[in-house]
Amino acid sequence: MGVCGYLFLPWKCLVVVSLRLLFLVPTGVPVRSGDATFPKAMDNVTVRQGESATLRCTIDNRVTRVAWLNRSTILYAGNDKWCLDPRVVLLSNTQTQYSIEIQNVDVYDEGPYTCSVQTDNHPKTSRVHLIVQVSPKIVEISSDISINEGNNISLTCIATGRPEPTVTWRHISPKAVGFVSEDEYLEIQGITREQSGDYECSASNDVAAPVVRRVKVTVNYPPYISEAKGTGVPVGQKGTLQCEASAVPSAEFQWYKDDKRLIEGKKGVKVENRPFLSKLIFFNVSEHDYGNYTCVASNKLGHTNASITLFGPGAVSEVNNGTSSQRAGCIWLLPLLVLHLLLKF
Repeated sequence: MGVCGYLFLPWKCLVVVSLRLLFLVPTGVPVRSGDATFPKAMDNVTVRQGESATLRCTIDNRVTRVAWLNRSTILYAGNDKWCLDPRVVLLSNTQTQYSIEIQNVDVYDEGPYTCSVQTDNHPKTSRVHLIVQVSPKIVEISSDISINEGNNISLTCIATGRPEPTVTWRHISPKAVGFVSEDEYLEIQGITREQSGDYECSASNDVAAPVVRRVKVTVNYPPYISEAKGTGVPVGQKGTLQCEASAVPSAEFQWYKDDKRLIEGKKGVKVENRPFLSKLIFFNVSEHDYGNYTCVASNKLGHTNASITLFGPGAVSEVNNGTSSQRAGCIWLLPLLVLHLLLKF
């Protein structure tokens, strides 16, 4: 119904009817909008929600009566206020201008406003349309999600505002380039571990700064041993075998030698585990400690293992993607082999 209704007091009822019938909308007289000379209201007035809107009407000394209306509701008639809304105030009523102000504008104030004047017993009107802009607001967004690699996900971001805001999705990642979606909905088919991380929803309509919210996407995948380091250590020295695994959730590590699990606290040996790294530490290496060790990394989605060698200074170790083999040095046998071949011939 507009900003307000008129005051329902018995002694003013007749005046209200008279204003409407006599010069605002008289029967049989066509209402003209936008007279070539006057009254002349502003063009469309655009304000942001919460701001004040000023409605001005240019008039001259021929005017005998003047009023501002919102649709069929009288706001002001001359200097008299007919509106109960305290936000509506009279700014000026002179021979050249008749202006009102609507404070703390809201969306329900949007619509047509009419400046109506009476002169020479003929009504004239001019209209202005109030447009209320509203800053963007995200009213619904997906919660953080944890999903297994290879599955599909759908993220939602619903925003309101006037004009209607533009919604975009962006993957916050050093490898991500540009927007991943220019829509309220983001669909990812067969998600990979590289697509995990924060996804940012932005809603903008040029009324105010864009509104931004984020959704965290966690992609679960089984362990993958990315590095397995063997080492050569002399007897009596400190040695460390290292096993590094990538996994979500983080992997749990176990160490084995000859199918026997190494228990934490074994004399002279310590297992040191971190979220993505495990170390098998020998404080005083003995001949008995040399050999192949197996690192097993596991989580709820699977497990993997790698063979790693602790060898002495007279051995050569080859490590490739977490597997090791050991070869003894036999260079001293080469001269005897050559001599044997020469005697045969």
